[in-house]
Amino acid sequence: MSDYTLAMAIAFWLGILTAISPCLMATNVTAITFIARKIDNTRYALISGLFYIFGQALAYIIMSALLVSSLLSVPSVSLWLQTYMLRLLGPLLIITALFLLQLLSFHIGKGVLKEKAQKRAEQGGLWVSSLLGIVFAMSFCPTTAALFFGSLIPLAVTHESSIFLPLMYALGVAVPVLIFALIIMLATHRV
Repeated sequence: MSDYTLAMAIAFWLGILTAISPCLMATNVTAITFIARKIDNTRYALISGLFYIFGQALAYIIMSALLVSSLLSVPSVSLWLQTYMLRLLGPLLIITALFLLQLLSFHIGKGVLKEKAQKRAEQGGLWVSSLLGIVFAMSFCPTTAALFFGSLIPLAVTHESSIFLPLMYALGVAVPVLIFALIIMLATHRV
């Protein structure tokens, strides 16, 4: 087995470890809930899951390419993302849950704004899935930051791979979302 093949396997394994970490597991559950919102259209759910995975992969690849190619200070970037993204993500998820549970709503006029926003979200649903993937990929907790910044980035620097090894990492992170999207798709056909 070549050294680069081993690095690819390690990057993929680091992605799987990231996917089963508590922080990313919670965001993946949220993503799966968002992806499965149109359960009657299984093709849409699968495509939405792929767009979510694409958004995550894009975020990981761009971030690692910037870090590897410009040799940024990994600890300061990691600390910034841990400090501010988690602070933003928590309230955002709570507010989103309140809207999804219909415990919180806002009415402006006769609900015209709400109807327009719902129509736009439905029309851009796949792009919203990609955006969700990007946001969730950027929300690092200590475990995911250690795996990404402390393991993947040094591996990518060592092998001078700013795109392919992060892509393998992103595929590893995507495994649970893809599996559950497929399960949802197959289960709806059975039901």
